[in-house]
Amino acid sequence: MLNQESFITIGWLVLLVALLVIEIITVGLTSIWAAGGALAALILDVIGVPLVGQVIAFFVVTFVLLYFTRPFAVKFINAQRVKTNYEGIIGKTIRIAEKVDNMSQTGMAVVNGQEWTVRAERDEDILEPGTIAKVINISGVKLIVKKEEG
Repeated sequence: MLNQESFITIGWLVLLVALLVIEIITVGLTSIWAAGGALAALILDVIGVPLVGQVIAFFVVTFVLLYFTRPFAVKFINAQRVKTNYEGIIGKTIRIAEKVDNMSQTGMAVVNGQEWTVRAERDEDILEPGTIAKVINISGVKLIVKKEEG
């Protein structure tokens, strides 16, 4: 027959497994911290610490793991992240292929093998073909550029 202590142990175990399953499904460091807290509470339950101590340990361990390890974990995970097309183009130096004139709505460049519509940062700037420019932003499907100095 199950007693109250058994239900508490099963509760911590179910919570731990559920949090780990959520972490596996999301793969985004969403619940691993709380899983650590649930594991700590489960261990305390097994060694006989009262429920109040288990709950306090759950929250303390979760907070400590979240506060002290999350910045390092996020940095490590994001180090492997590859920039998308959009992010990789901003800041890139390009060569203008077609005259850039905002008033005439002309301008084109080839970046990474793809043709992009190009507009100058300032309407009064006109960039001739062959001009070297730096991509400073992307607006919709248009690269916003400024002439590279020097």
